Amino acid sequence: MRPGWIASVLLASSLYSSTLGNLSGEQFDEHLSIRSLRDGKVASTFSFKTLLKGVSPRDPRSLGTDDISQHYTVFPLALGQILREYAVTELHLTLNAGNWHYDRWGYPEEVGVGTGAELWAWMGDGAQLSIDDRWKGLRNALAGLFCASLGSMDEQRTTSPARSFEPEGDLPDWGISHEIRHATLPSEHVCTENLTPFLKLLPCKSLSGIASLLNPHRLFDADWHGMGVHVLWREDEGVEVRLAFQSVSDPLRSSLTRKQDWSFRSLFDRTIERKCPVAQSSRVQVTLPSLGAYSVNPEPTSIEEGRANFEVANIAQPLDVSLKWAGDFEYPIGFQPPLSFLSVQRSLHGASQAHGELAVALSNHLSEPLQVVYLETMPWLVQFYLHTLKIHVEGSRRDDAISQMTYIPAVPHARPATFQCVLSIPPATTLYLTMDVAKAFLRYTEHPPDAQRGWDLPPAIITLFEPNQNASAHHHPAKRFYTSTLLVDLATPDFSMPYNVIIFTCSLIAFIFGSIFNLLTRKFVVVQVESTKEE
Repeated sequence: MRPGWIASVLLASSLYSSTLGNLSGEQFDEHLSIRSLRDGKVASTFSFKTLLKGVSPRDPRSLGTDDISQHYTVFPLALGQILREYAVTELHLTLNAGNWHYDRWGYPEEVGVGTGAELWAWMGDGAQLSIDDRWKGLRNALAGLFCASLGSMDEQRTTSPARSFEPEGDLPDWGISHEIRHATLPSEHVCTENLTPFLKLLPCKSLSGIASLLNPHRLFDADWHGMGVHVLWREDEGVEVRLAFQSVSDPLRSSLTRKQDWSFRSLFDRTIERKCPVAQSSRVQVTLPSLGAYSVNPEPTSIEEGRANFEVANIAQPLDVSLKWAGDFEYPIGFQPPLSFLSVQRSLHGASQAHGELAVALSNHLSEPLQVVYLETMPWLVQFYLHTLKIHVEGSRRDDAISQMTYIPAVPHARPATFQCVLSIPPATTLYLTMDVAKAFLRYTEHPPDAQRGWDLPPAIITLFEPNQNASAHHHPAKRFYTSTLLVDLATPDFSMPYNVIIFTCSLIAFIFGSIFNLLTRKFVVVQVESTKEE
């Protein structure tokens, strides 16, 4: 036996044992949840969770020194380097297209369903670089990683609403304070160029496992779709990265019959050909209908609490889960009670391009009072008149229904407006909030290319208020509701007038210059032409 061959075997053995050692400190689980909705649509939620055991976020006070080496096996290295570079304790990024209908679809499994892009992070203070500088570097790094316009979330869109976005994980006890930075970009939507780097963060990419169902041609044809990246730290576990993708498909639209039937092939045009070898658990969960006759294929591994569970590793591949009904789908006629305990309607009234009124209606469908945190983050283009704030319940003025109000006014070209308060909604009633607003008059260079379309305003966020919640035990996301975005019409100049002035000025200059140039370069003589007589 040659010595070189022995050395190669020993090297391969050491590398293999090192890989197993790293893998023992990391855990990857994937999950797919599918449920049929009341209006005939189908909601799908993909969740890919990677746990880096026994580690903690980077202390911001160590940013001036060299960081420890990062050796990951299934943990996404590209994302991990960004988290370590800017000492991020908790991070949440969502990109959604469309509006989530709470009354018809119920509450989503992933709470971040606001239209457009939303980014918020908790970071510790005490580093050589301030939190704002690290926040700027973080959003630019994420913009490059996910091919999104997150760099536009500058100081004109950044706020710090700590009450509405409490940490979902734990914050390390470093003896320093933690602060939140939050920004939205309602005009940003998710597309294929965002999904491609999203898939590259998975250990099996889209080659095997549940991730192989993520077909962009079908996902982006859905009525609603969105992706999310969530990073948090749990003191007793480690750093958790959860990659999520949600979609709401309409099988009735793509079917020639009135059937609500669906399958992997009809929803995603793909099946699970093989399992992901590094996934510790890979489960497909289907919510079974409560009414009507149906059939599920193949036979589920187990049925628990009205949900059929399919263990991908224990079922023969290719796996194509399907759900079929015995009869045709009948759309519910008449009044249907909303599926959520809170309904929100938000609009901007007024035909003037200088003033308007913000109107919000919050309906409590419970038989008990409801307290929520209401958050508005408006760009400086729209400014609130706080003295015009009015609260009405059942037609009567109720100033006692609002409390703990905070307001940070906007600064033109520098800071957005932040309005936050606690609203007490009586049982089975609707609370109306109105407030006058002023619309800014922009310079003509500040208008976007599609100025006639208007400006997108971010959605309002309503969070279920829990005053007695322990700040050290945030292990579940709070109940948050996102309203639809608004479109504000600002005073827009006639952009054709500058071009008319330019054309007229150029014509005048050309006429004057041409005349003077001819006078200076040409010699004018009188030519006398004599007429000839024909003989």
